[in-house]
Amino acid sequence: MVRSPHDLVGFAGQMTHSASADQPIFDSGPEEDNSVSPAKPQEIEPNSRIQNKKDKRMPSVLVVEDDRRVAAEIGSALTEYGFQVDEAPSGTTGLRKALEGNFDVIVLDRMLPEIDGLSLLTKLRAAKVSTPVLILSALSAVNERVDGLRAGGDDYLAKPFEFIELTARVDALARRKMAAETVNELVVGDLRLDLIERVLRCAGRDIELLPKEFAIIEFLMQNAGVLVSRKMIFESVWGYSFNHQSSVIDVHIGKIRKKLDPDGLNPRIHTVRNTGFILRAPS
Repeated sequence: MVRSPHDLVGFAGQMTHSASADQPIFDSGPEEDNSVSPAKPQEIEPNSRIQNKKDKRMPSVLVVEDDRRVAAEIGSALTEYGFQVDEAPSGTTGLRKALEGNFDVIVLDRMLPEIDGLSLLTKLRAAKVSTPVLILSALSAVNERVDGLRAGGDDYLAKPFEFIELTARVDALARRKMAAETVNELVVGDLRLDLIERVLRCAGRDIELLPKEFAIIEFLMQNAGVLVSRKMIFESVWGYSFNHQSSVIDVHIGKIRKKLDPDGLNPRIHTVRNTGFILRAPS
């Protein structure tokens, strides 16, 4: 069951997989209002550089989904967010369009007629198609998610889902693809992340990061100015389902904050209570 995009309300009511209100927060940093309307994409920081400079077209998404109603609702939500959307009602059609088209992201239902989602994905990867793929499935067990990721999926979203999370995940995958195509360095304000040397510089200082910390700051910089949930960070960095009782994200964010701003005078990572984090250049 999925909810119509016209039924969407603020982040606080929709992010059902975010941390609970009584979850202990470690060095949570500045908090912000979470009553942001999800119907409009959040503006990206003007001094962040994560865009496709060669091609300023709207990102394109292929939705491979056999349920026409669900496909139409997904297409409506993505179009409203600013994506160009094409649809395929079967695995065979989806495979043909994915091989022939130049999509930024593919949203792929796992249970499809003719060719199932994982078989389709395996064929795409065998054909050297590297387009990021978000798998949708009613199969939410950990081993099912692992199978999807090992088959070549980049992200996995269990049904039922909220459209605000779907669009955020598609947006994150599209930004990651554009960043990988055009830059070897991510820049947000005075933060510079060298993706080749794997070095972070903050206001001219080299910041020593552990591997997970590097992956977290890379994800935040790829989505600068956009609210991302703990679940999105966890599944991007660790690659498996988020434990809602875990404080591991807050612990790592707290350590990154201290490394970037030991005095706490120029915060860059902001907490939105019970929802997630936003990376912004210091004002």
